[in-house]
Amino acid sequence: MLLKKILYYLNPVNLFKREKVDINLRFMHGINKISILLFLVCLAVMIIRAVSR
Repeated sequence: MLLKKILYYLNPVNLFKREKVDINLRFMHGINKISILLFLVCLAVMIIRAVSR
């Protein structure tokens, strides 16, 4: 369930889709998408650094 939601957030089709919800919920979803993307980038950097040692 959680993985399905993460994949939905990271789907490029859904990334810029307009949602029919109030403005606060839209901002919250946008911040969640940014934070998940940043987390995955940082995780990839940490894995690359660990492998390169």
